[in-house]
Amino acid sequence: MLSSSDFASASWELVIQVDHPNEEEQKDITLRVSGDLHIGGVMLKLVEQINIAQDWSDFALWWEQKHCWLLKTHWTLDKCGVQADAKLLFTPQHKMLRLRLPNVKTVRLRVSFSAVVFRAVSDICRALNIRRAEEVSLLKPSGEYFKKKKRKEKNNKEPIIEDILSLECSPTNSGPPVSPGLYSRTMTPTYDPINGTPASSTMTWFSDSPLTEQNCSILAFSQPPQSPEALADMYQPRSLVDKAKLNAGWLDSSRSLMEQGIQEDEQLLLRFKYYTFFDLNPKYDAVRINQLYEQARWAILLEEIDCTEEEMLIFAALQDFTNESEVDEVEAALSNLEVTLEGGKADNTLEDITDIPKLADNLRLFRPKKLILKAFKQYWFVFKDTSIAYFKNKELEQGEPVEKLNLRGCEVVPDVNVAGRKFGIKLLIPVADGMNEVYLRCDHESQYAQWMAACILASKGKTMADSSYQPEVLNILSFLRMKNRNSASQVASGLENMDMNPECFVSPRCAKKHKSKQLAARILEAHQNVAQMPLVEAKLQFIQAWQSLPEFGLTYYLVRFKGSKKDDILGVSYNRLIRIDAATGIPITTWRFTNMKQWNVNWEIRQVAIEFDQNVSIAFTCLSADCKVVHEYIGGYIFLSTRSKDQNETLDEDLFHKLTGGQE
Repeated sequence: MLSSSDFASASWELVIQVDHPNEEEQKDITLRVSGDLHIGGVMLKLVEQINIAQDWSDFALWWEQKHCWLLKTHWTLDKCGVQADAKLLFTPQHKMLRLRLPNVKTVRLRVSFSAVVFRAVSDICRALNIRRAEEVSLLKPSGEYFKKKKRKEKNNKEPIIEDILSLECSPTNSGPPVSPGLYSRTMTPTYDPINGTPASSTMTWFSDSPLTEQNCSILAFSQPPQSPEALADMYQPRSLVDKAKLNAGWLDSSRSLMEQGIQEDEQLLLRFKYYTFFDLNPKYDAVRINQLYEQARWAILLEEIDCTEEEMLIFAALQDFTNESEVDEVEAALSNLEVTLEGGKADNTLEDITDIPKLADNLRLFRPKKLILKAFKQYWFVFKDTSIAYFKNKELEQGEPVEKLNLRGCEVVPDVNVAGRKFGIKLLIPVADGMNEVYLRCDHESQYAQWMAACILASKGKTMADSSYQPEVLNILSFLRMKNRNSASQVASGLENMDMNPECFVSPRCAKKHKSKQLAARILEAHQNVAQMPLVEAKLQFIQAWQSLPEFGLTYYLVRFKGSKKDDILGVSYNRLIRIDAATGIPITTWRFTNMKQWNVNWEIRQVAIEFDQNVSIAFTCLSADCKVVHEYIGGYIFLSTRSKDQNETLDEDLFHKLTGGQE
């Protein structure tokens, strides 16, 4: 018989593979260990037995069968559950990774494969000088994403390596997130007098950033337009189901790269995941604004988001097909120091309380009904707080309205054709059993801009007293001005002097509809309105125009709702969920996050369940991705809504994981 003390001292052999950086093959090393030996002690024994003098501080133990890192070095083998049959690998925690950025540039850098993805992305963004890393994540592309491109590479035998920017020399450090104090408003950036980019001293805000001045320019400047052939060869989603497939590969932010099967030197996409761009500021965000602009540009060129032909031409006009160095960006950056896409300065609470403006005017209204032709009827409309009331005429304003529409939480969609003098607003107002659809028609640009801005603010629960109302009106007016046509003579002379390939600036489908000269003329017409615009402003206008598209910010998933016999599309946005008919693309029901009481996941059947106010509850399984991906999207948006205007506020990473983790 063995006593308990014999059991405690009983030792056994543990075989560990060593991933030595200078050796091509992994080597097996056998250690004699006991269950009470802690992980740190195992690594110490291992390094002694390897007997090679080098820095082993980045190495850690990876447990292959359990698919996890053994990072708690004070835990014993018994506590971890490691026995003699365990396959352990002693490997560096930081490994090389290839990241394709939104501007289709690939950077190769050293990334932590042991930190959770949320922290790894923070380190990557610090290395690339991209602020607000919480909006960014890593996407593993689907098989279709590179399929066409690979076929092209086979035919042309083009080396892939030529487009890779290597930042190998300086690894991203796994540590606490960068201090937001680095971005305080008191910092005064200096700008390069030639091309207007921030000088390297301020461009590389971070002491450990591997970016040089030249590399910064590559990331902060847009790439030359792709040829029409290269564009046609890229993967384009044709349906909502195709778009849903693109979103299947978002990595789990609460687990490490290694735990998710990512291999060393694998290619991932670095993308803006959450469409709430907080504090977008030309003063600090040269790289961030450019990458965001590029993500918007590719979304439009590859038709990942729908837009009208008129809008496509405006996007084409705003793309920079002049020499970037000719544009005086210094002036733009200085004049836009406090520009943000959040609407500028903090709300004036006192003004909101004491003086809430109202709009009152004659507008026309139409409600779509089956088998009835579109007919608009004129009413007297009054916009107050976040509601619209309408009356048969102005004299009846003091009485009971025909109807009162509460716009808080509604969808506001522009329905505009400037050339045809049509200025419409489509309102989709959520009601208990679906959507209440209302069309308003304005008489002219200025009336449209005022009412449209009021509707947009009301949908967010803000009134016209909010400080962002006037900037919103001006943004809408400037966007309408861009849609205005200019004289044919200007365009004709411009065409002769301009060397451009118009097919590079529109989607392949749009390019097929028009002859090259006709397309160039139409792009140039739109370009006349933005020709004098500085580069940074043009990029911000492009981003704002992208944000004004009806489908902006919607991420699609193929789901099956509980009790339903057919598949639907679920659209996830920053403030709502939308159930969409997969066949027709028509929205069926909208649920607002503000009405959400709780959400959770049944991990056994992989079902997401959500409860809303008024005893409304929904449940669905996700067919195009893991349910954790959708759950994280919802929790991530709720987390981002807690951010404050105070720039020095540090992010609560624990809260992020609590809201997105699903307590699996």
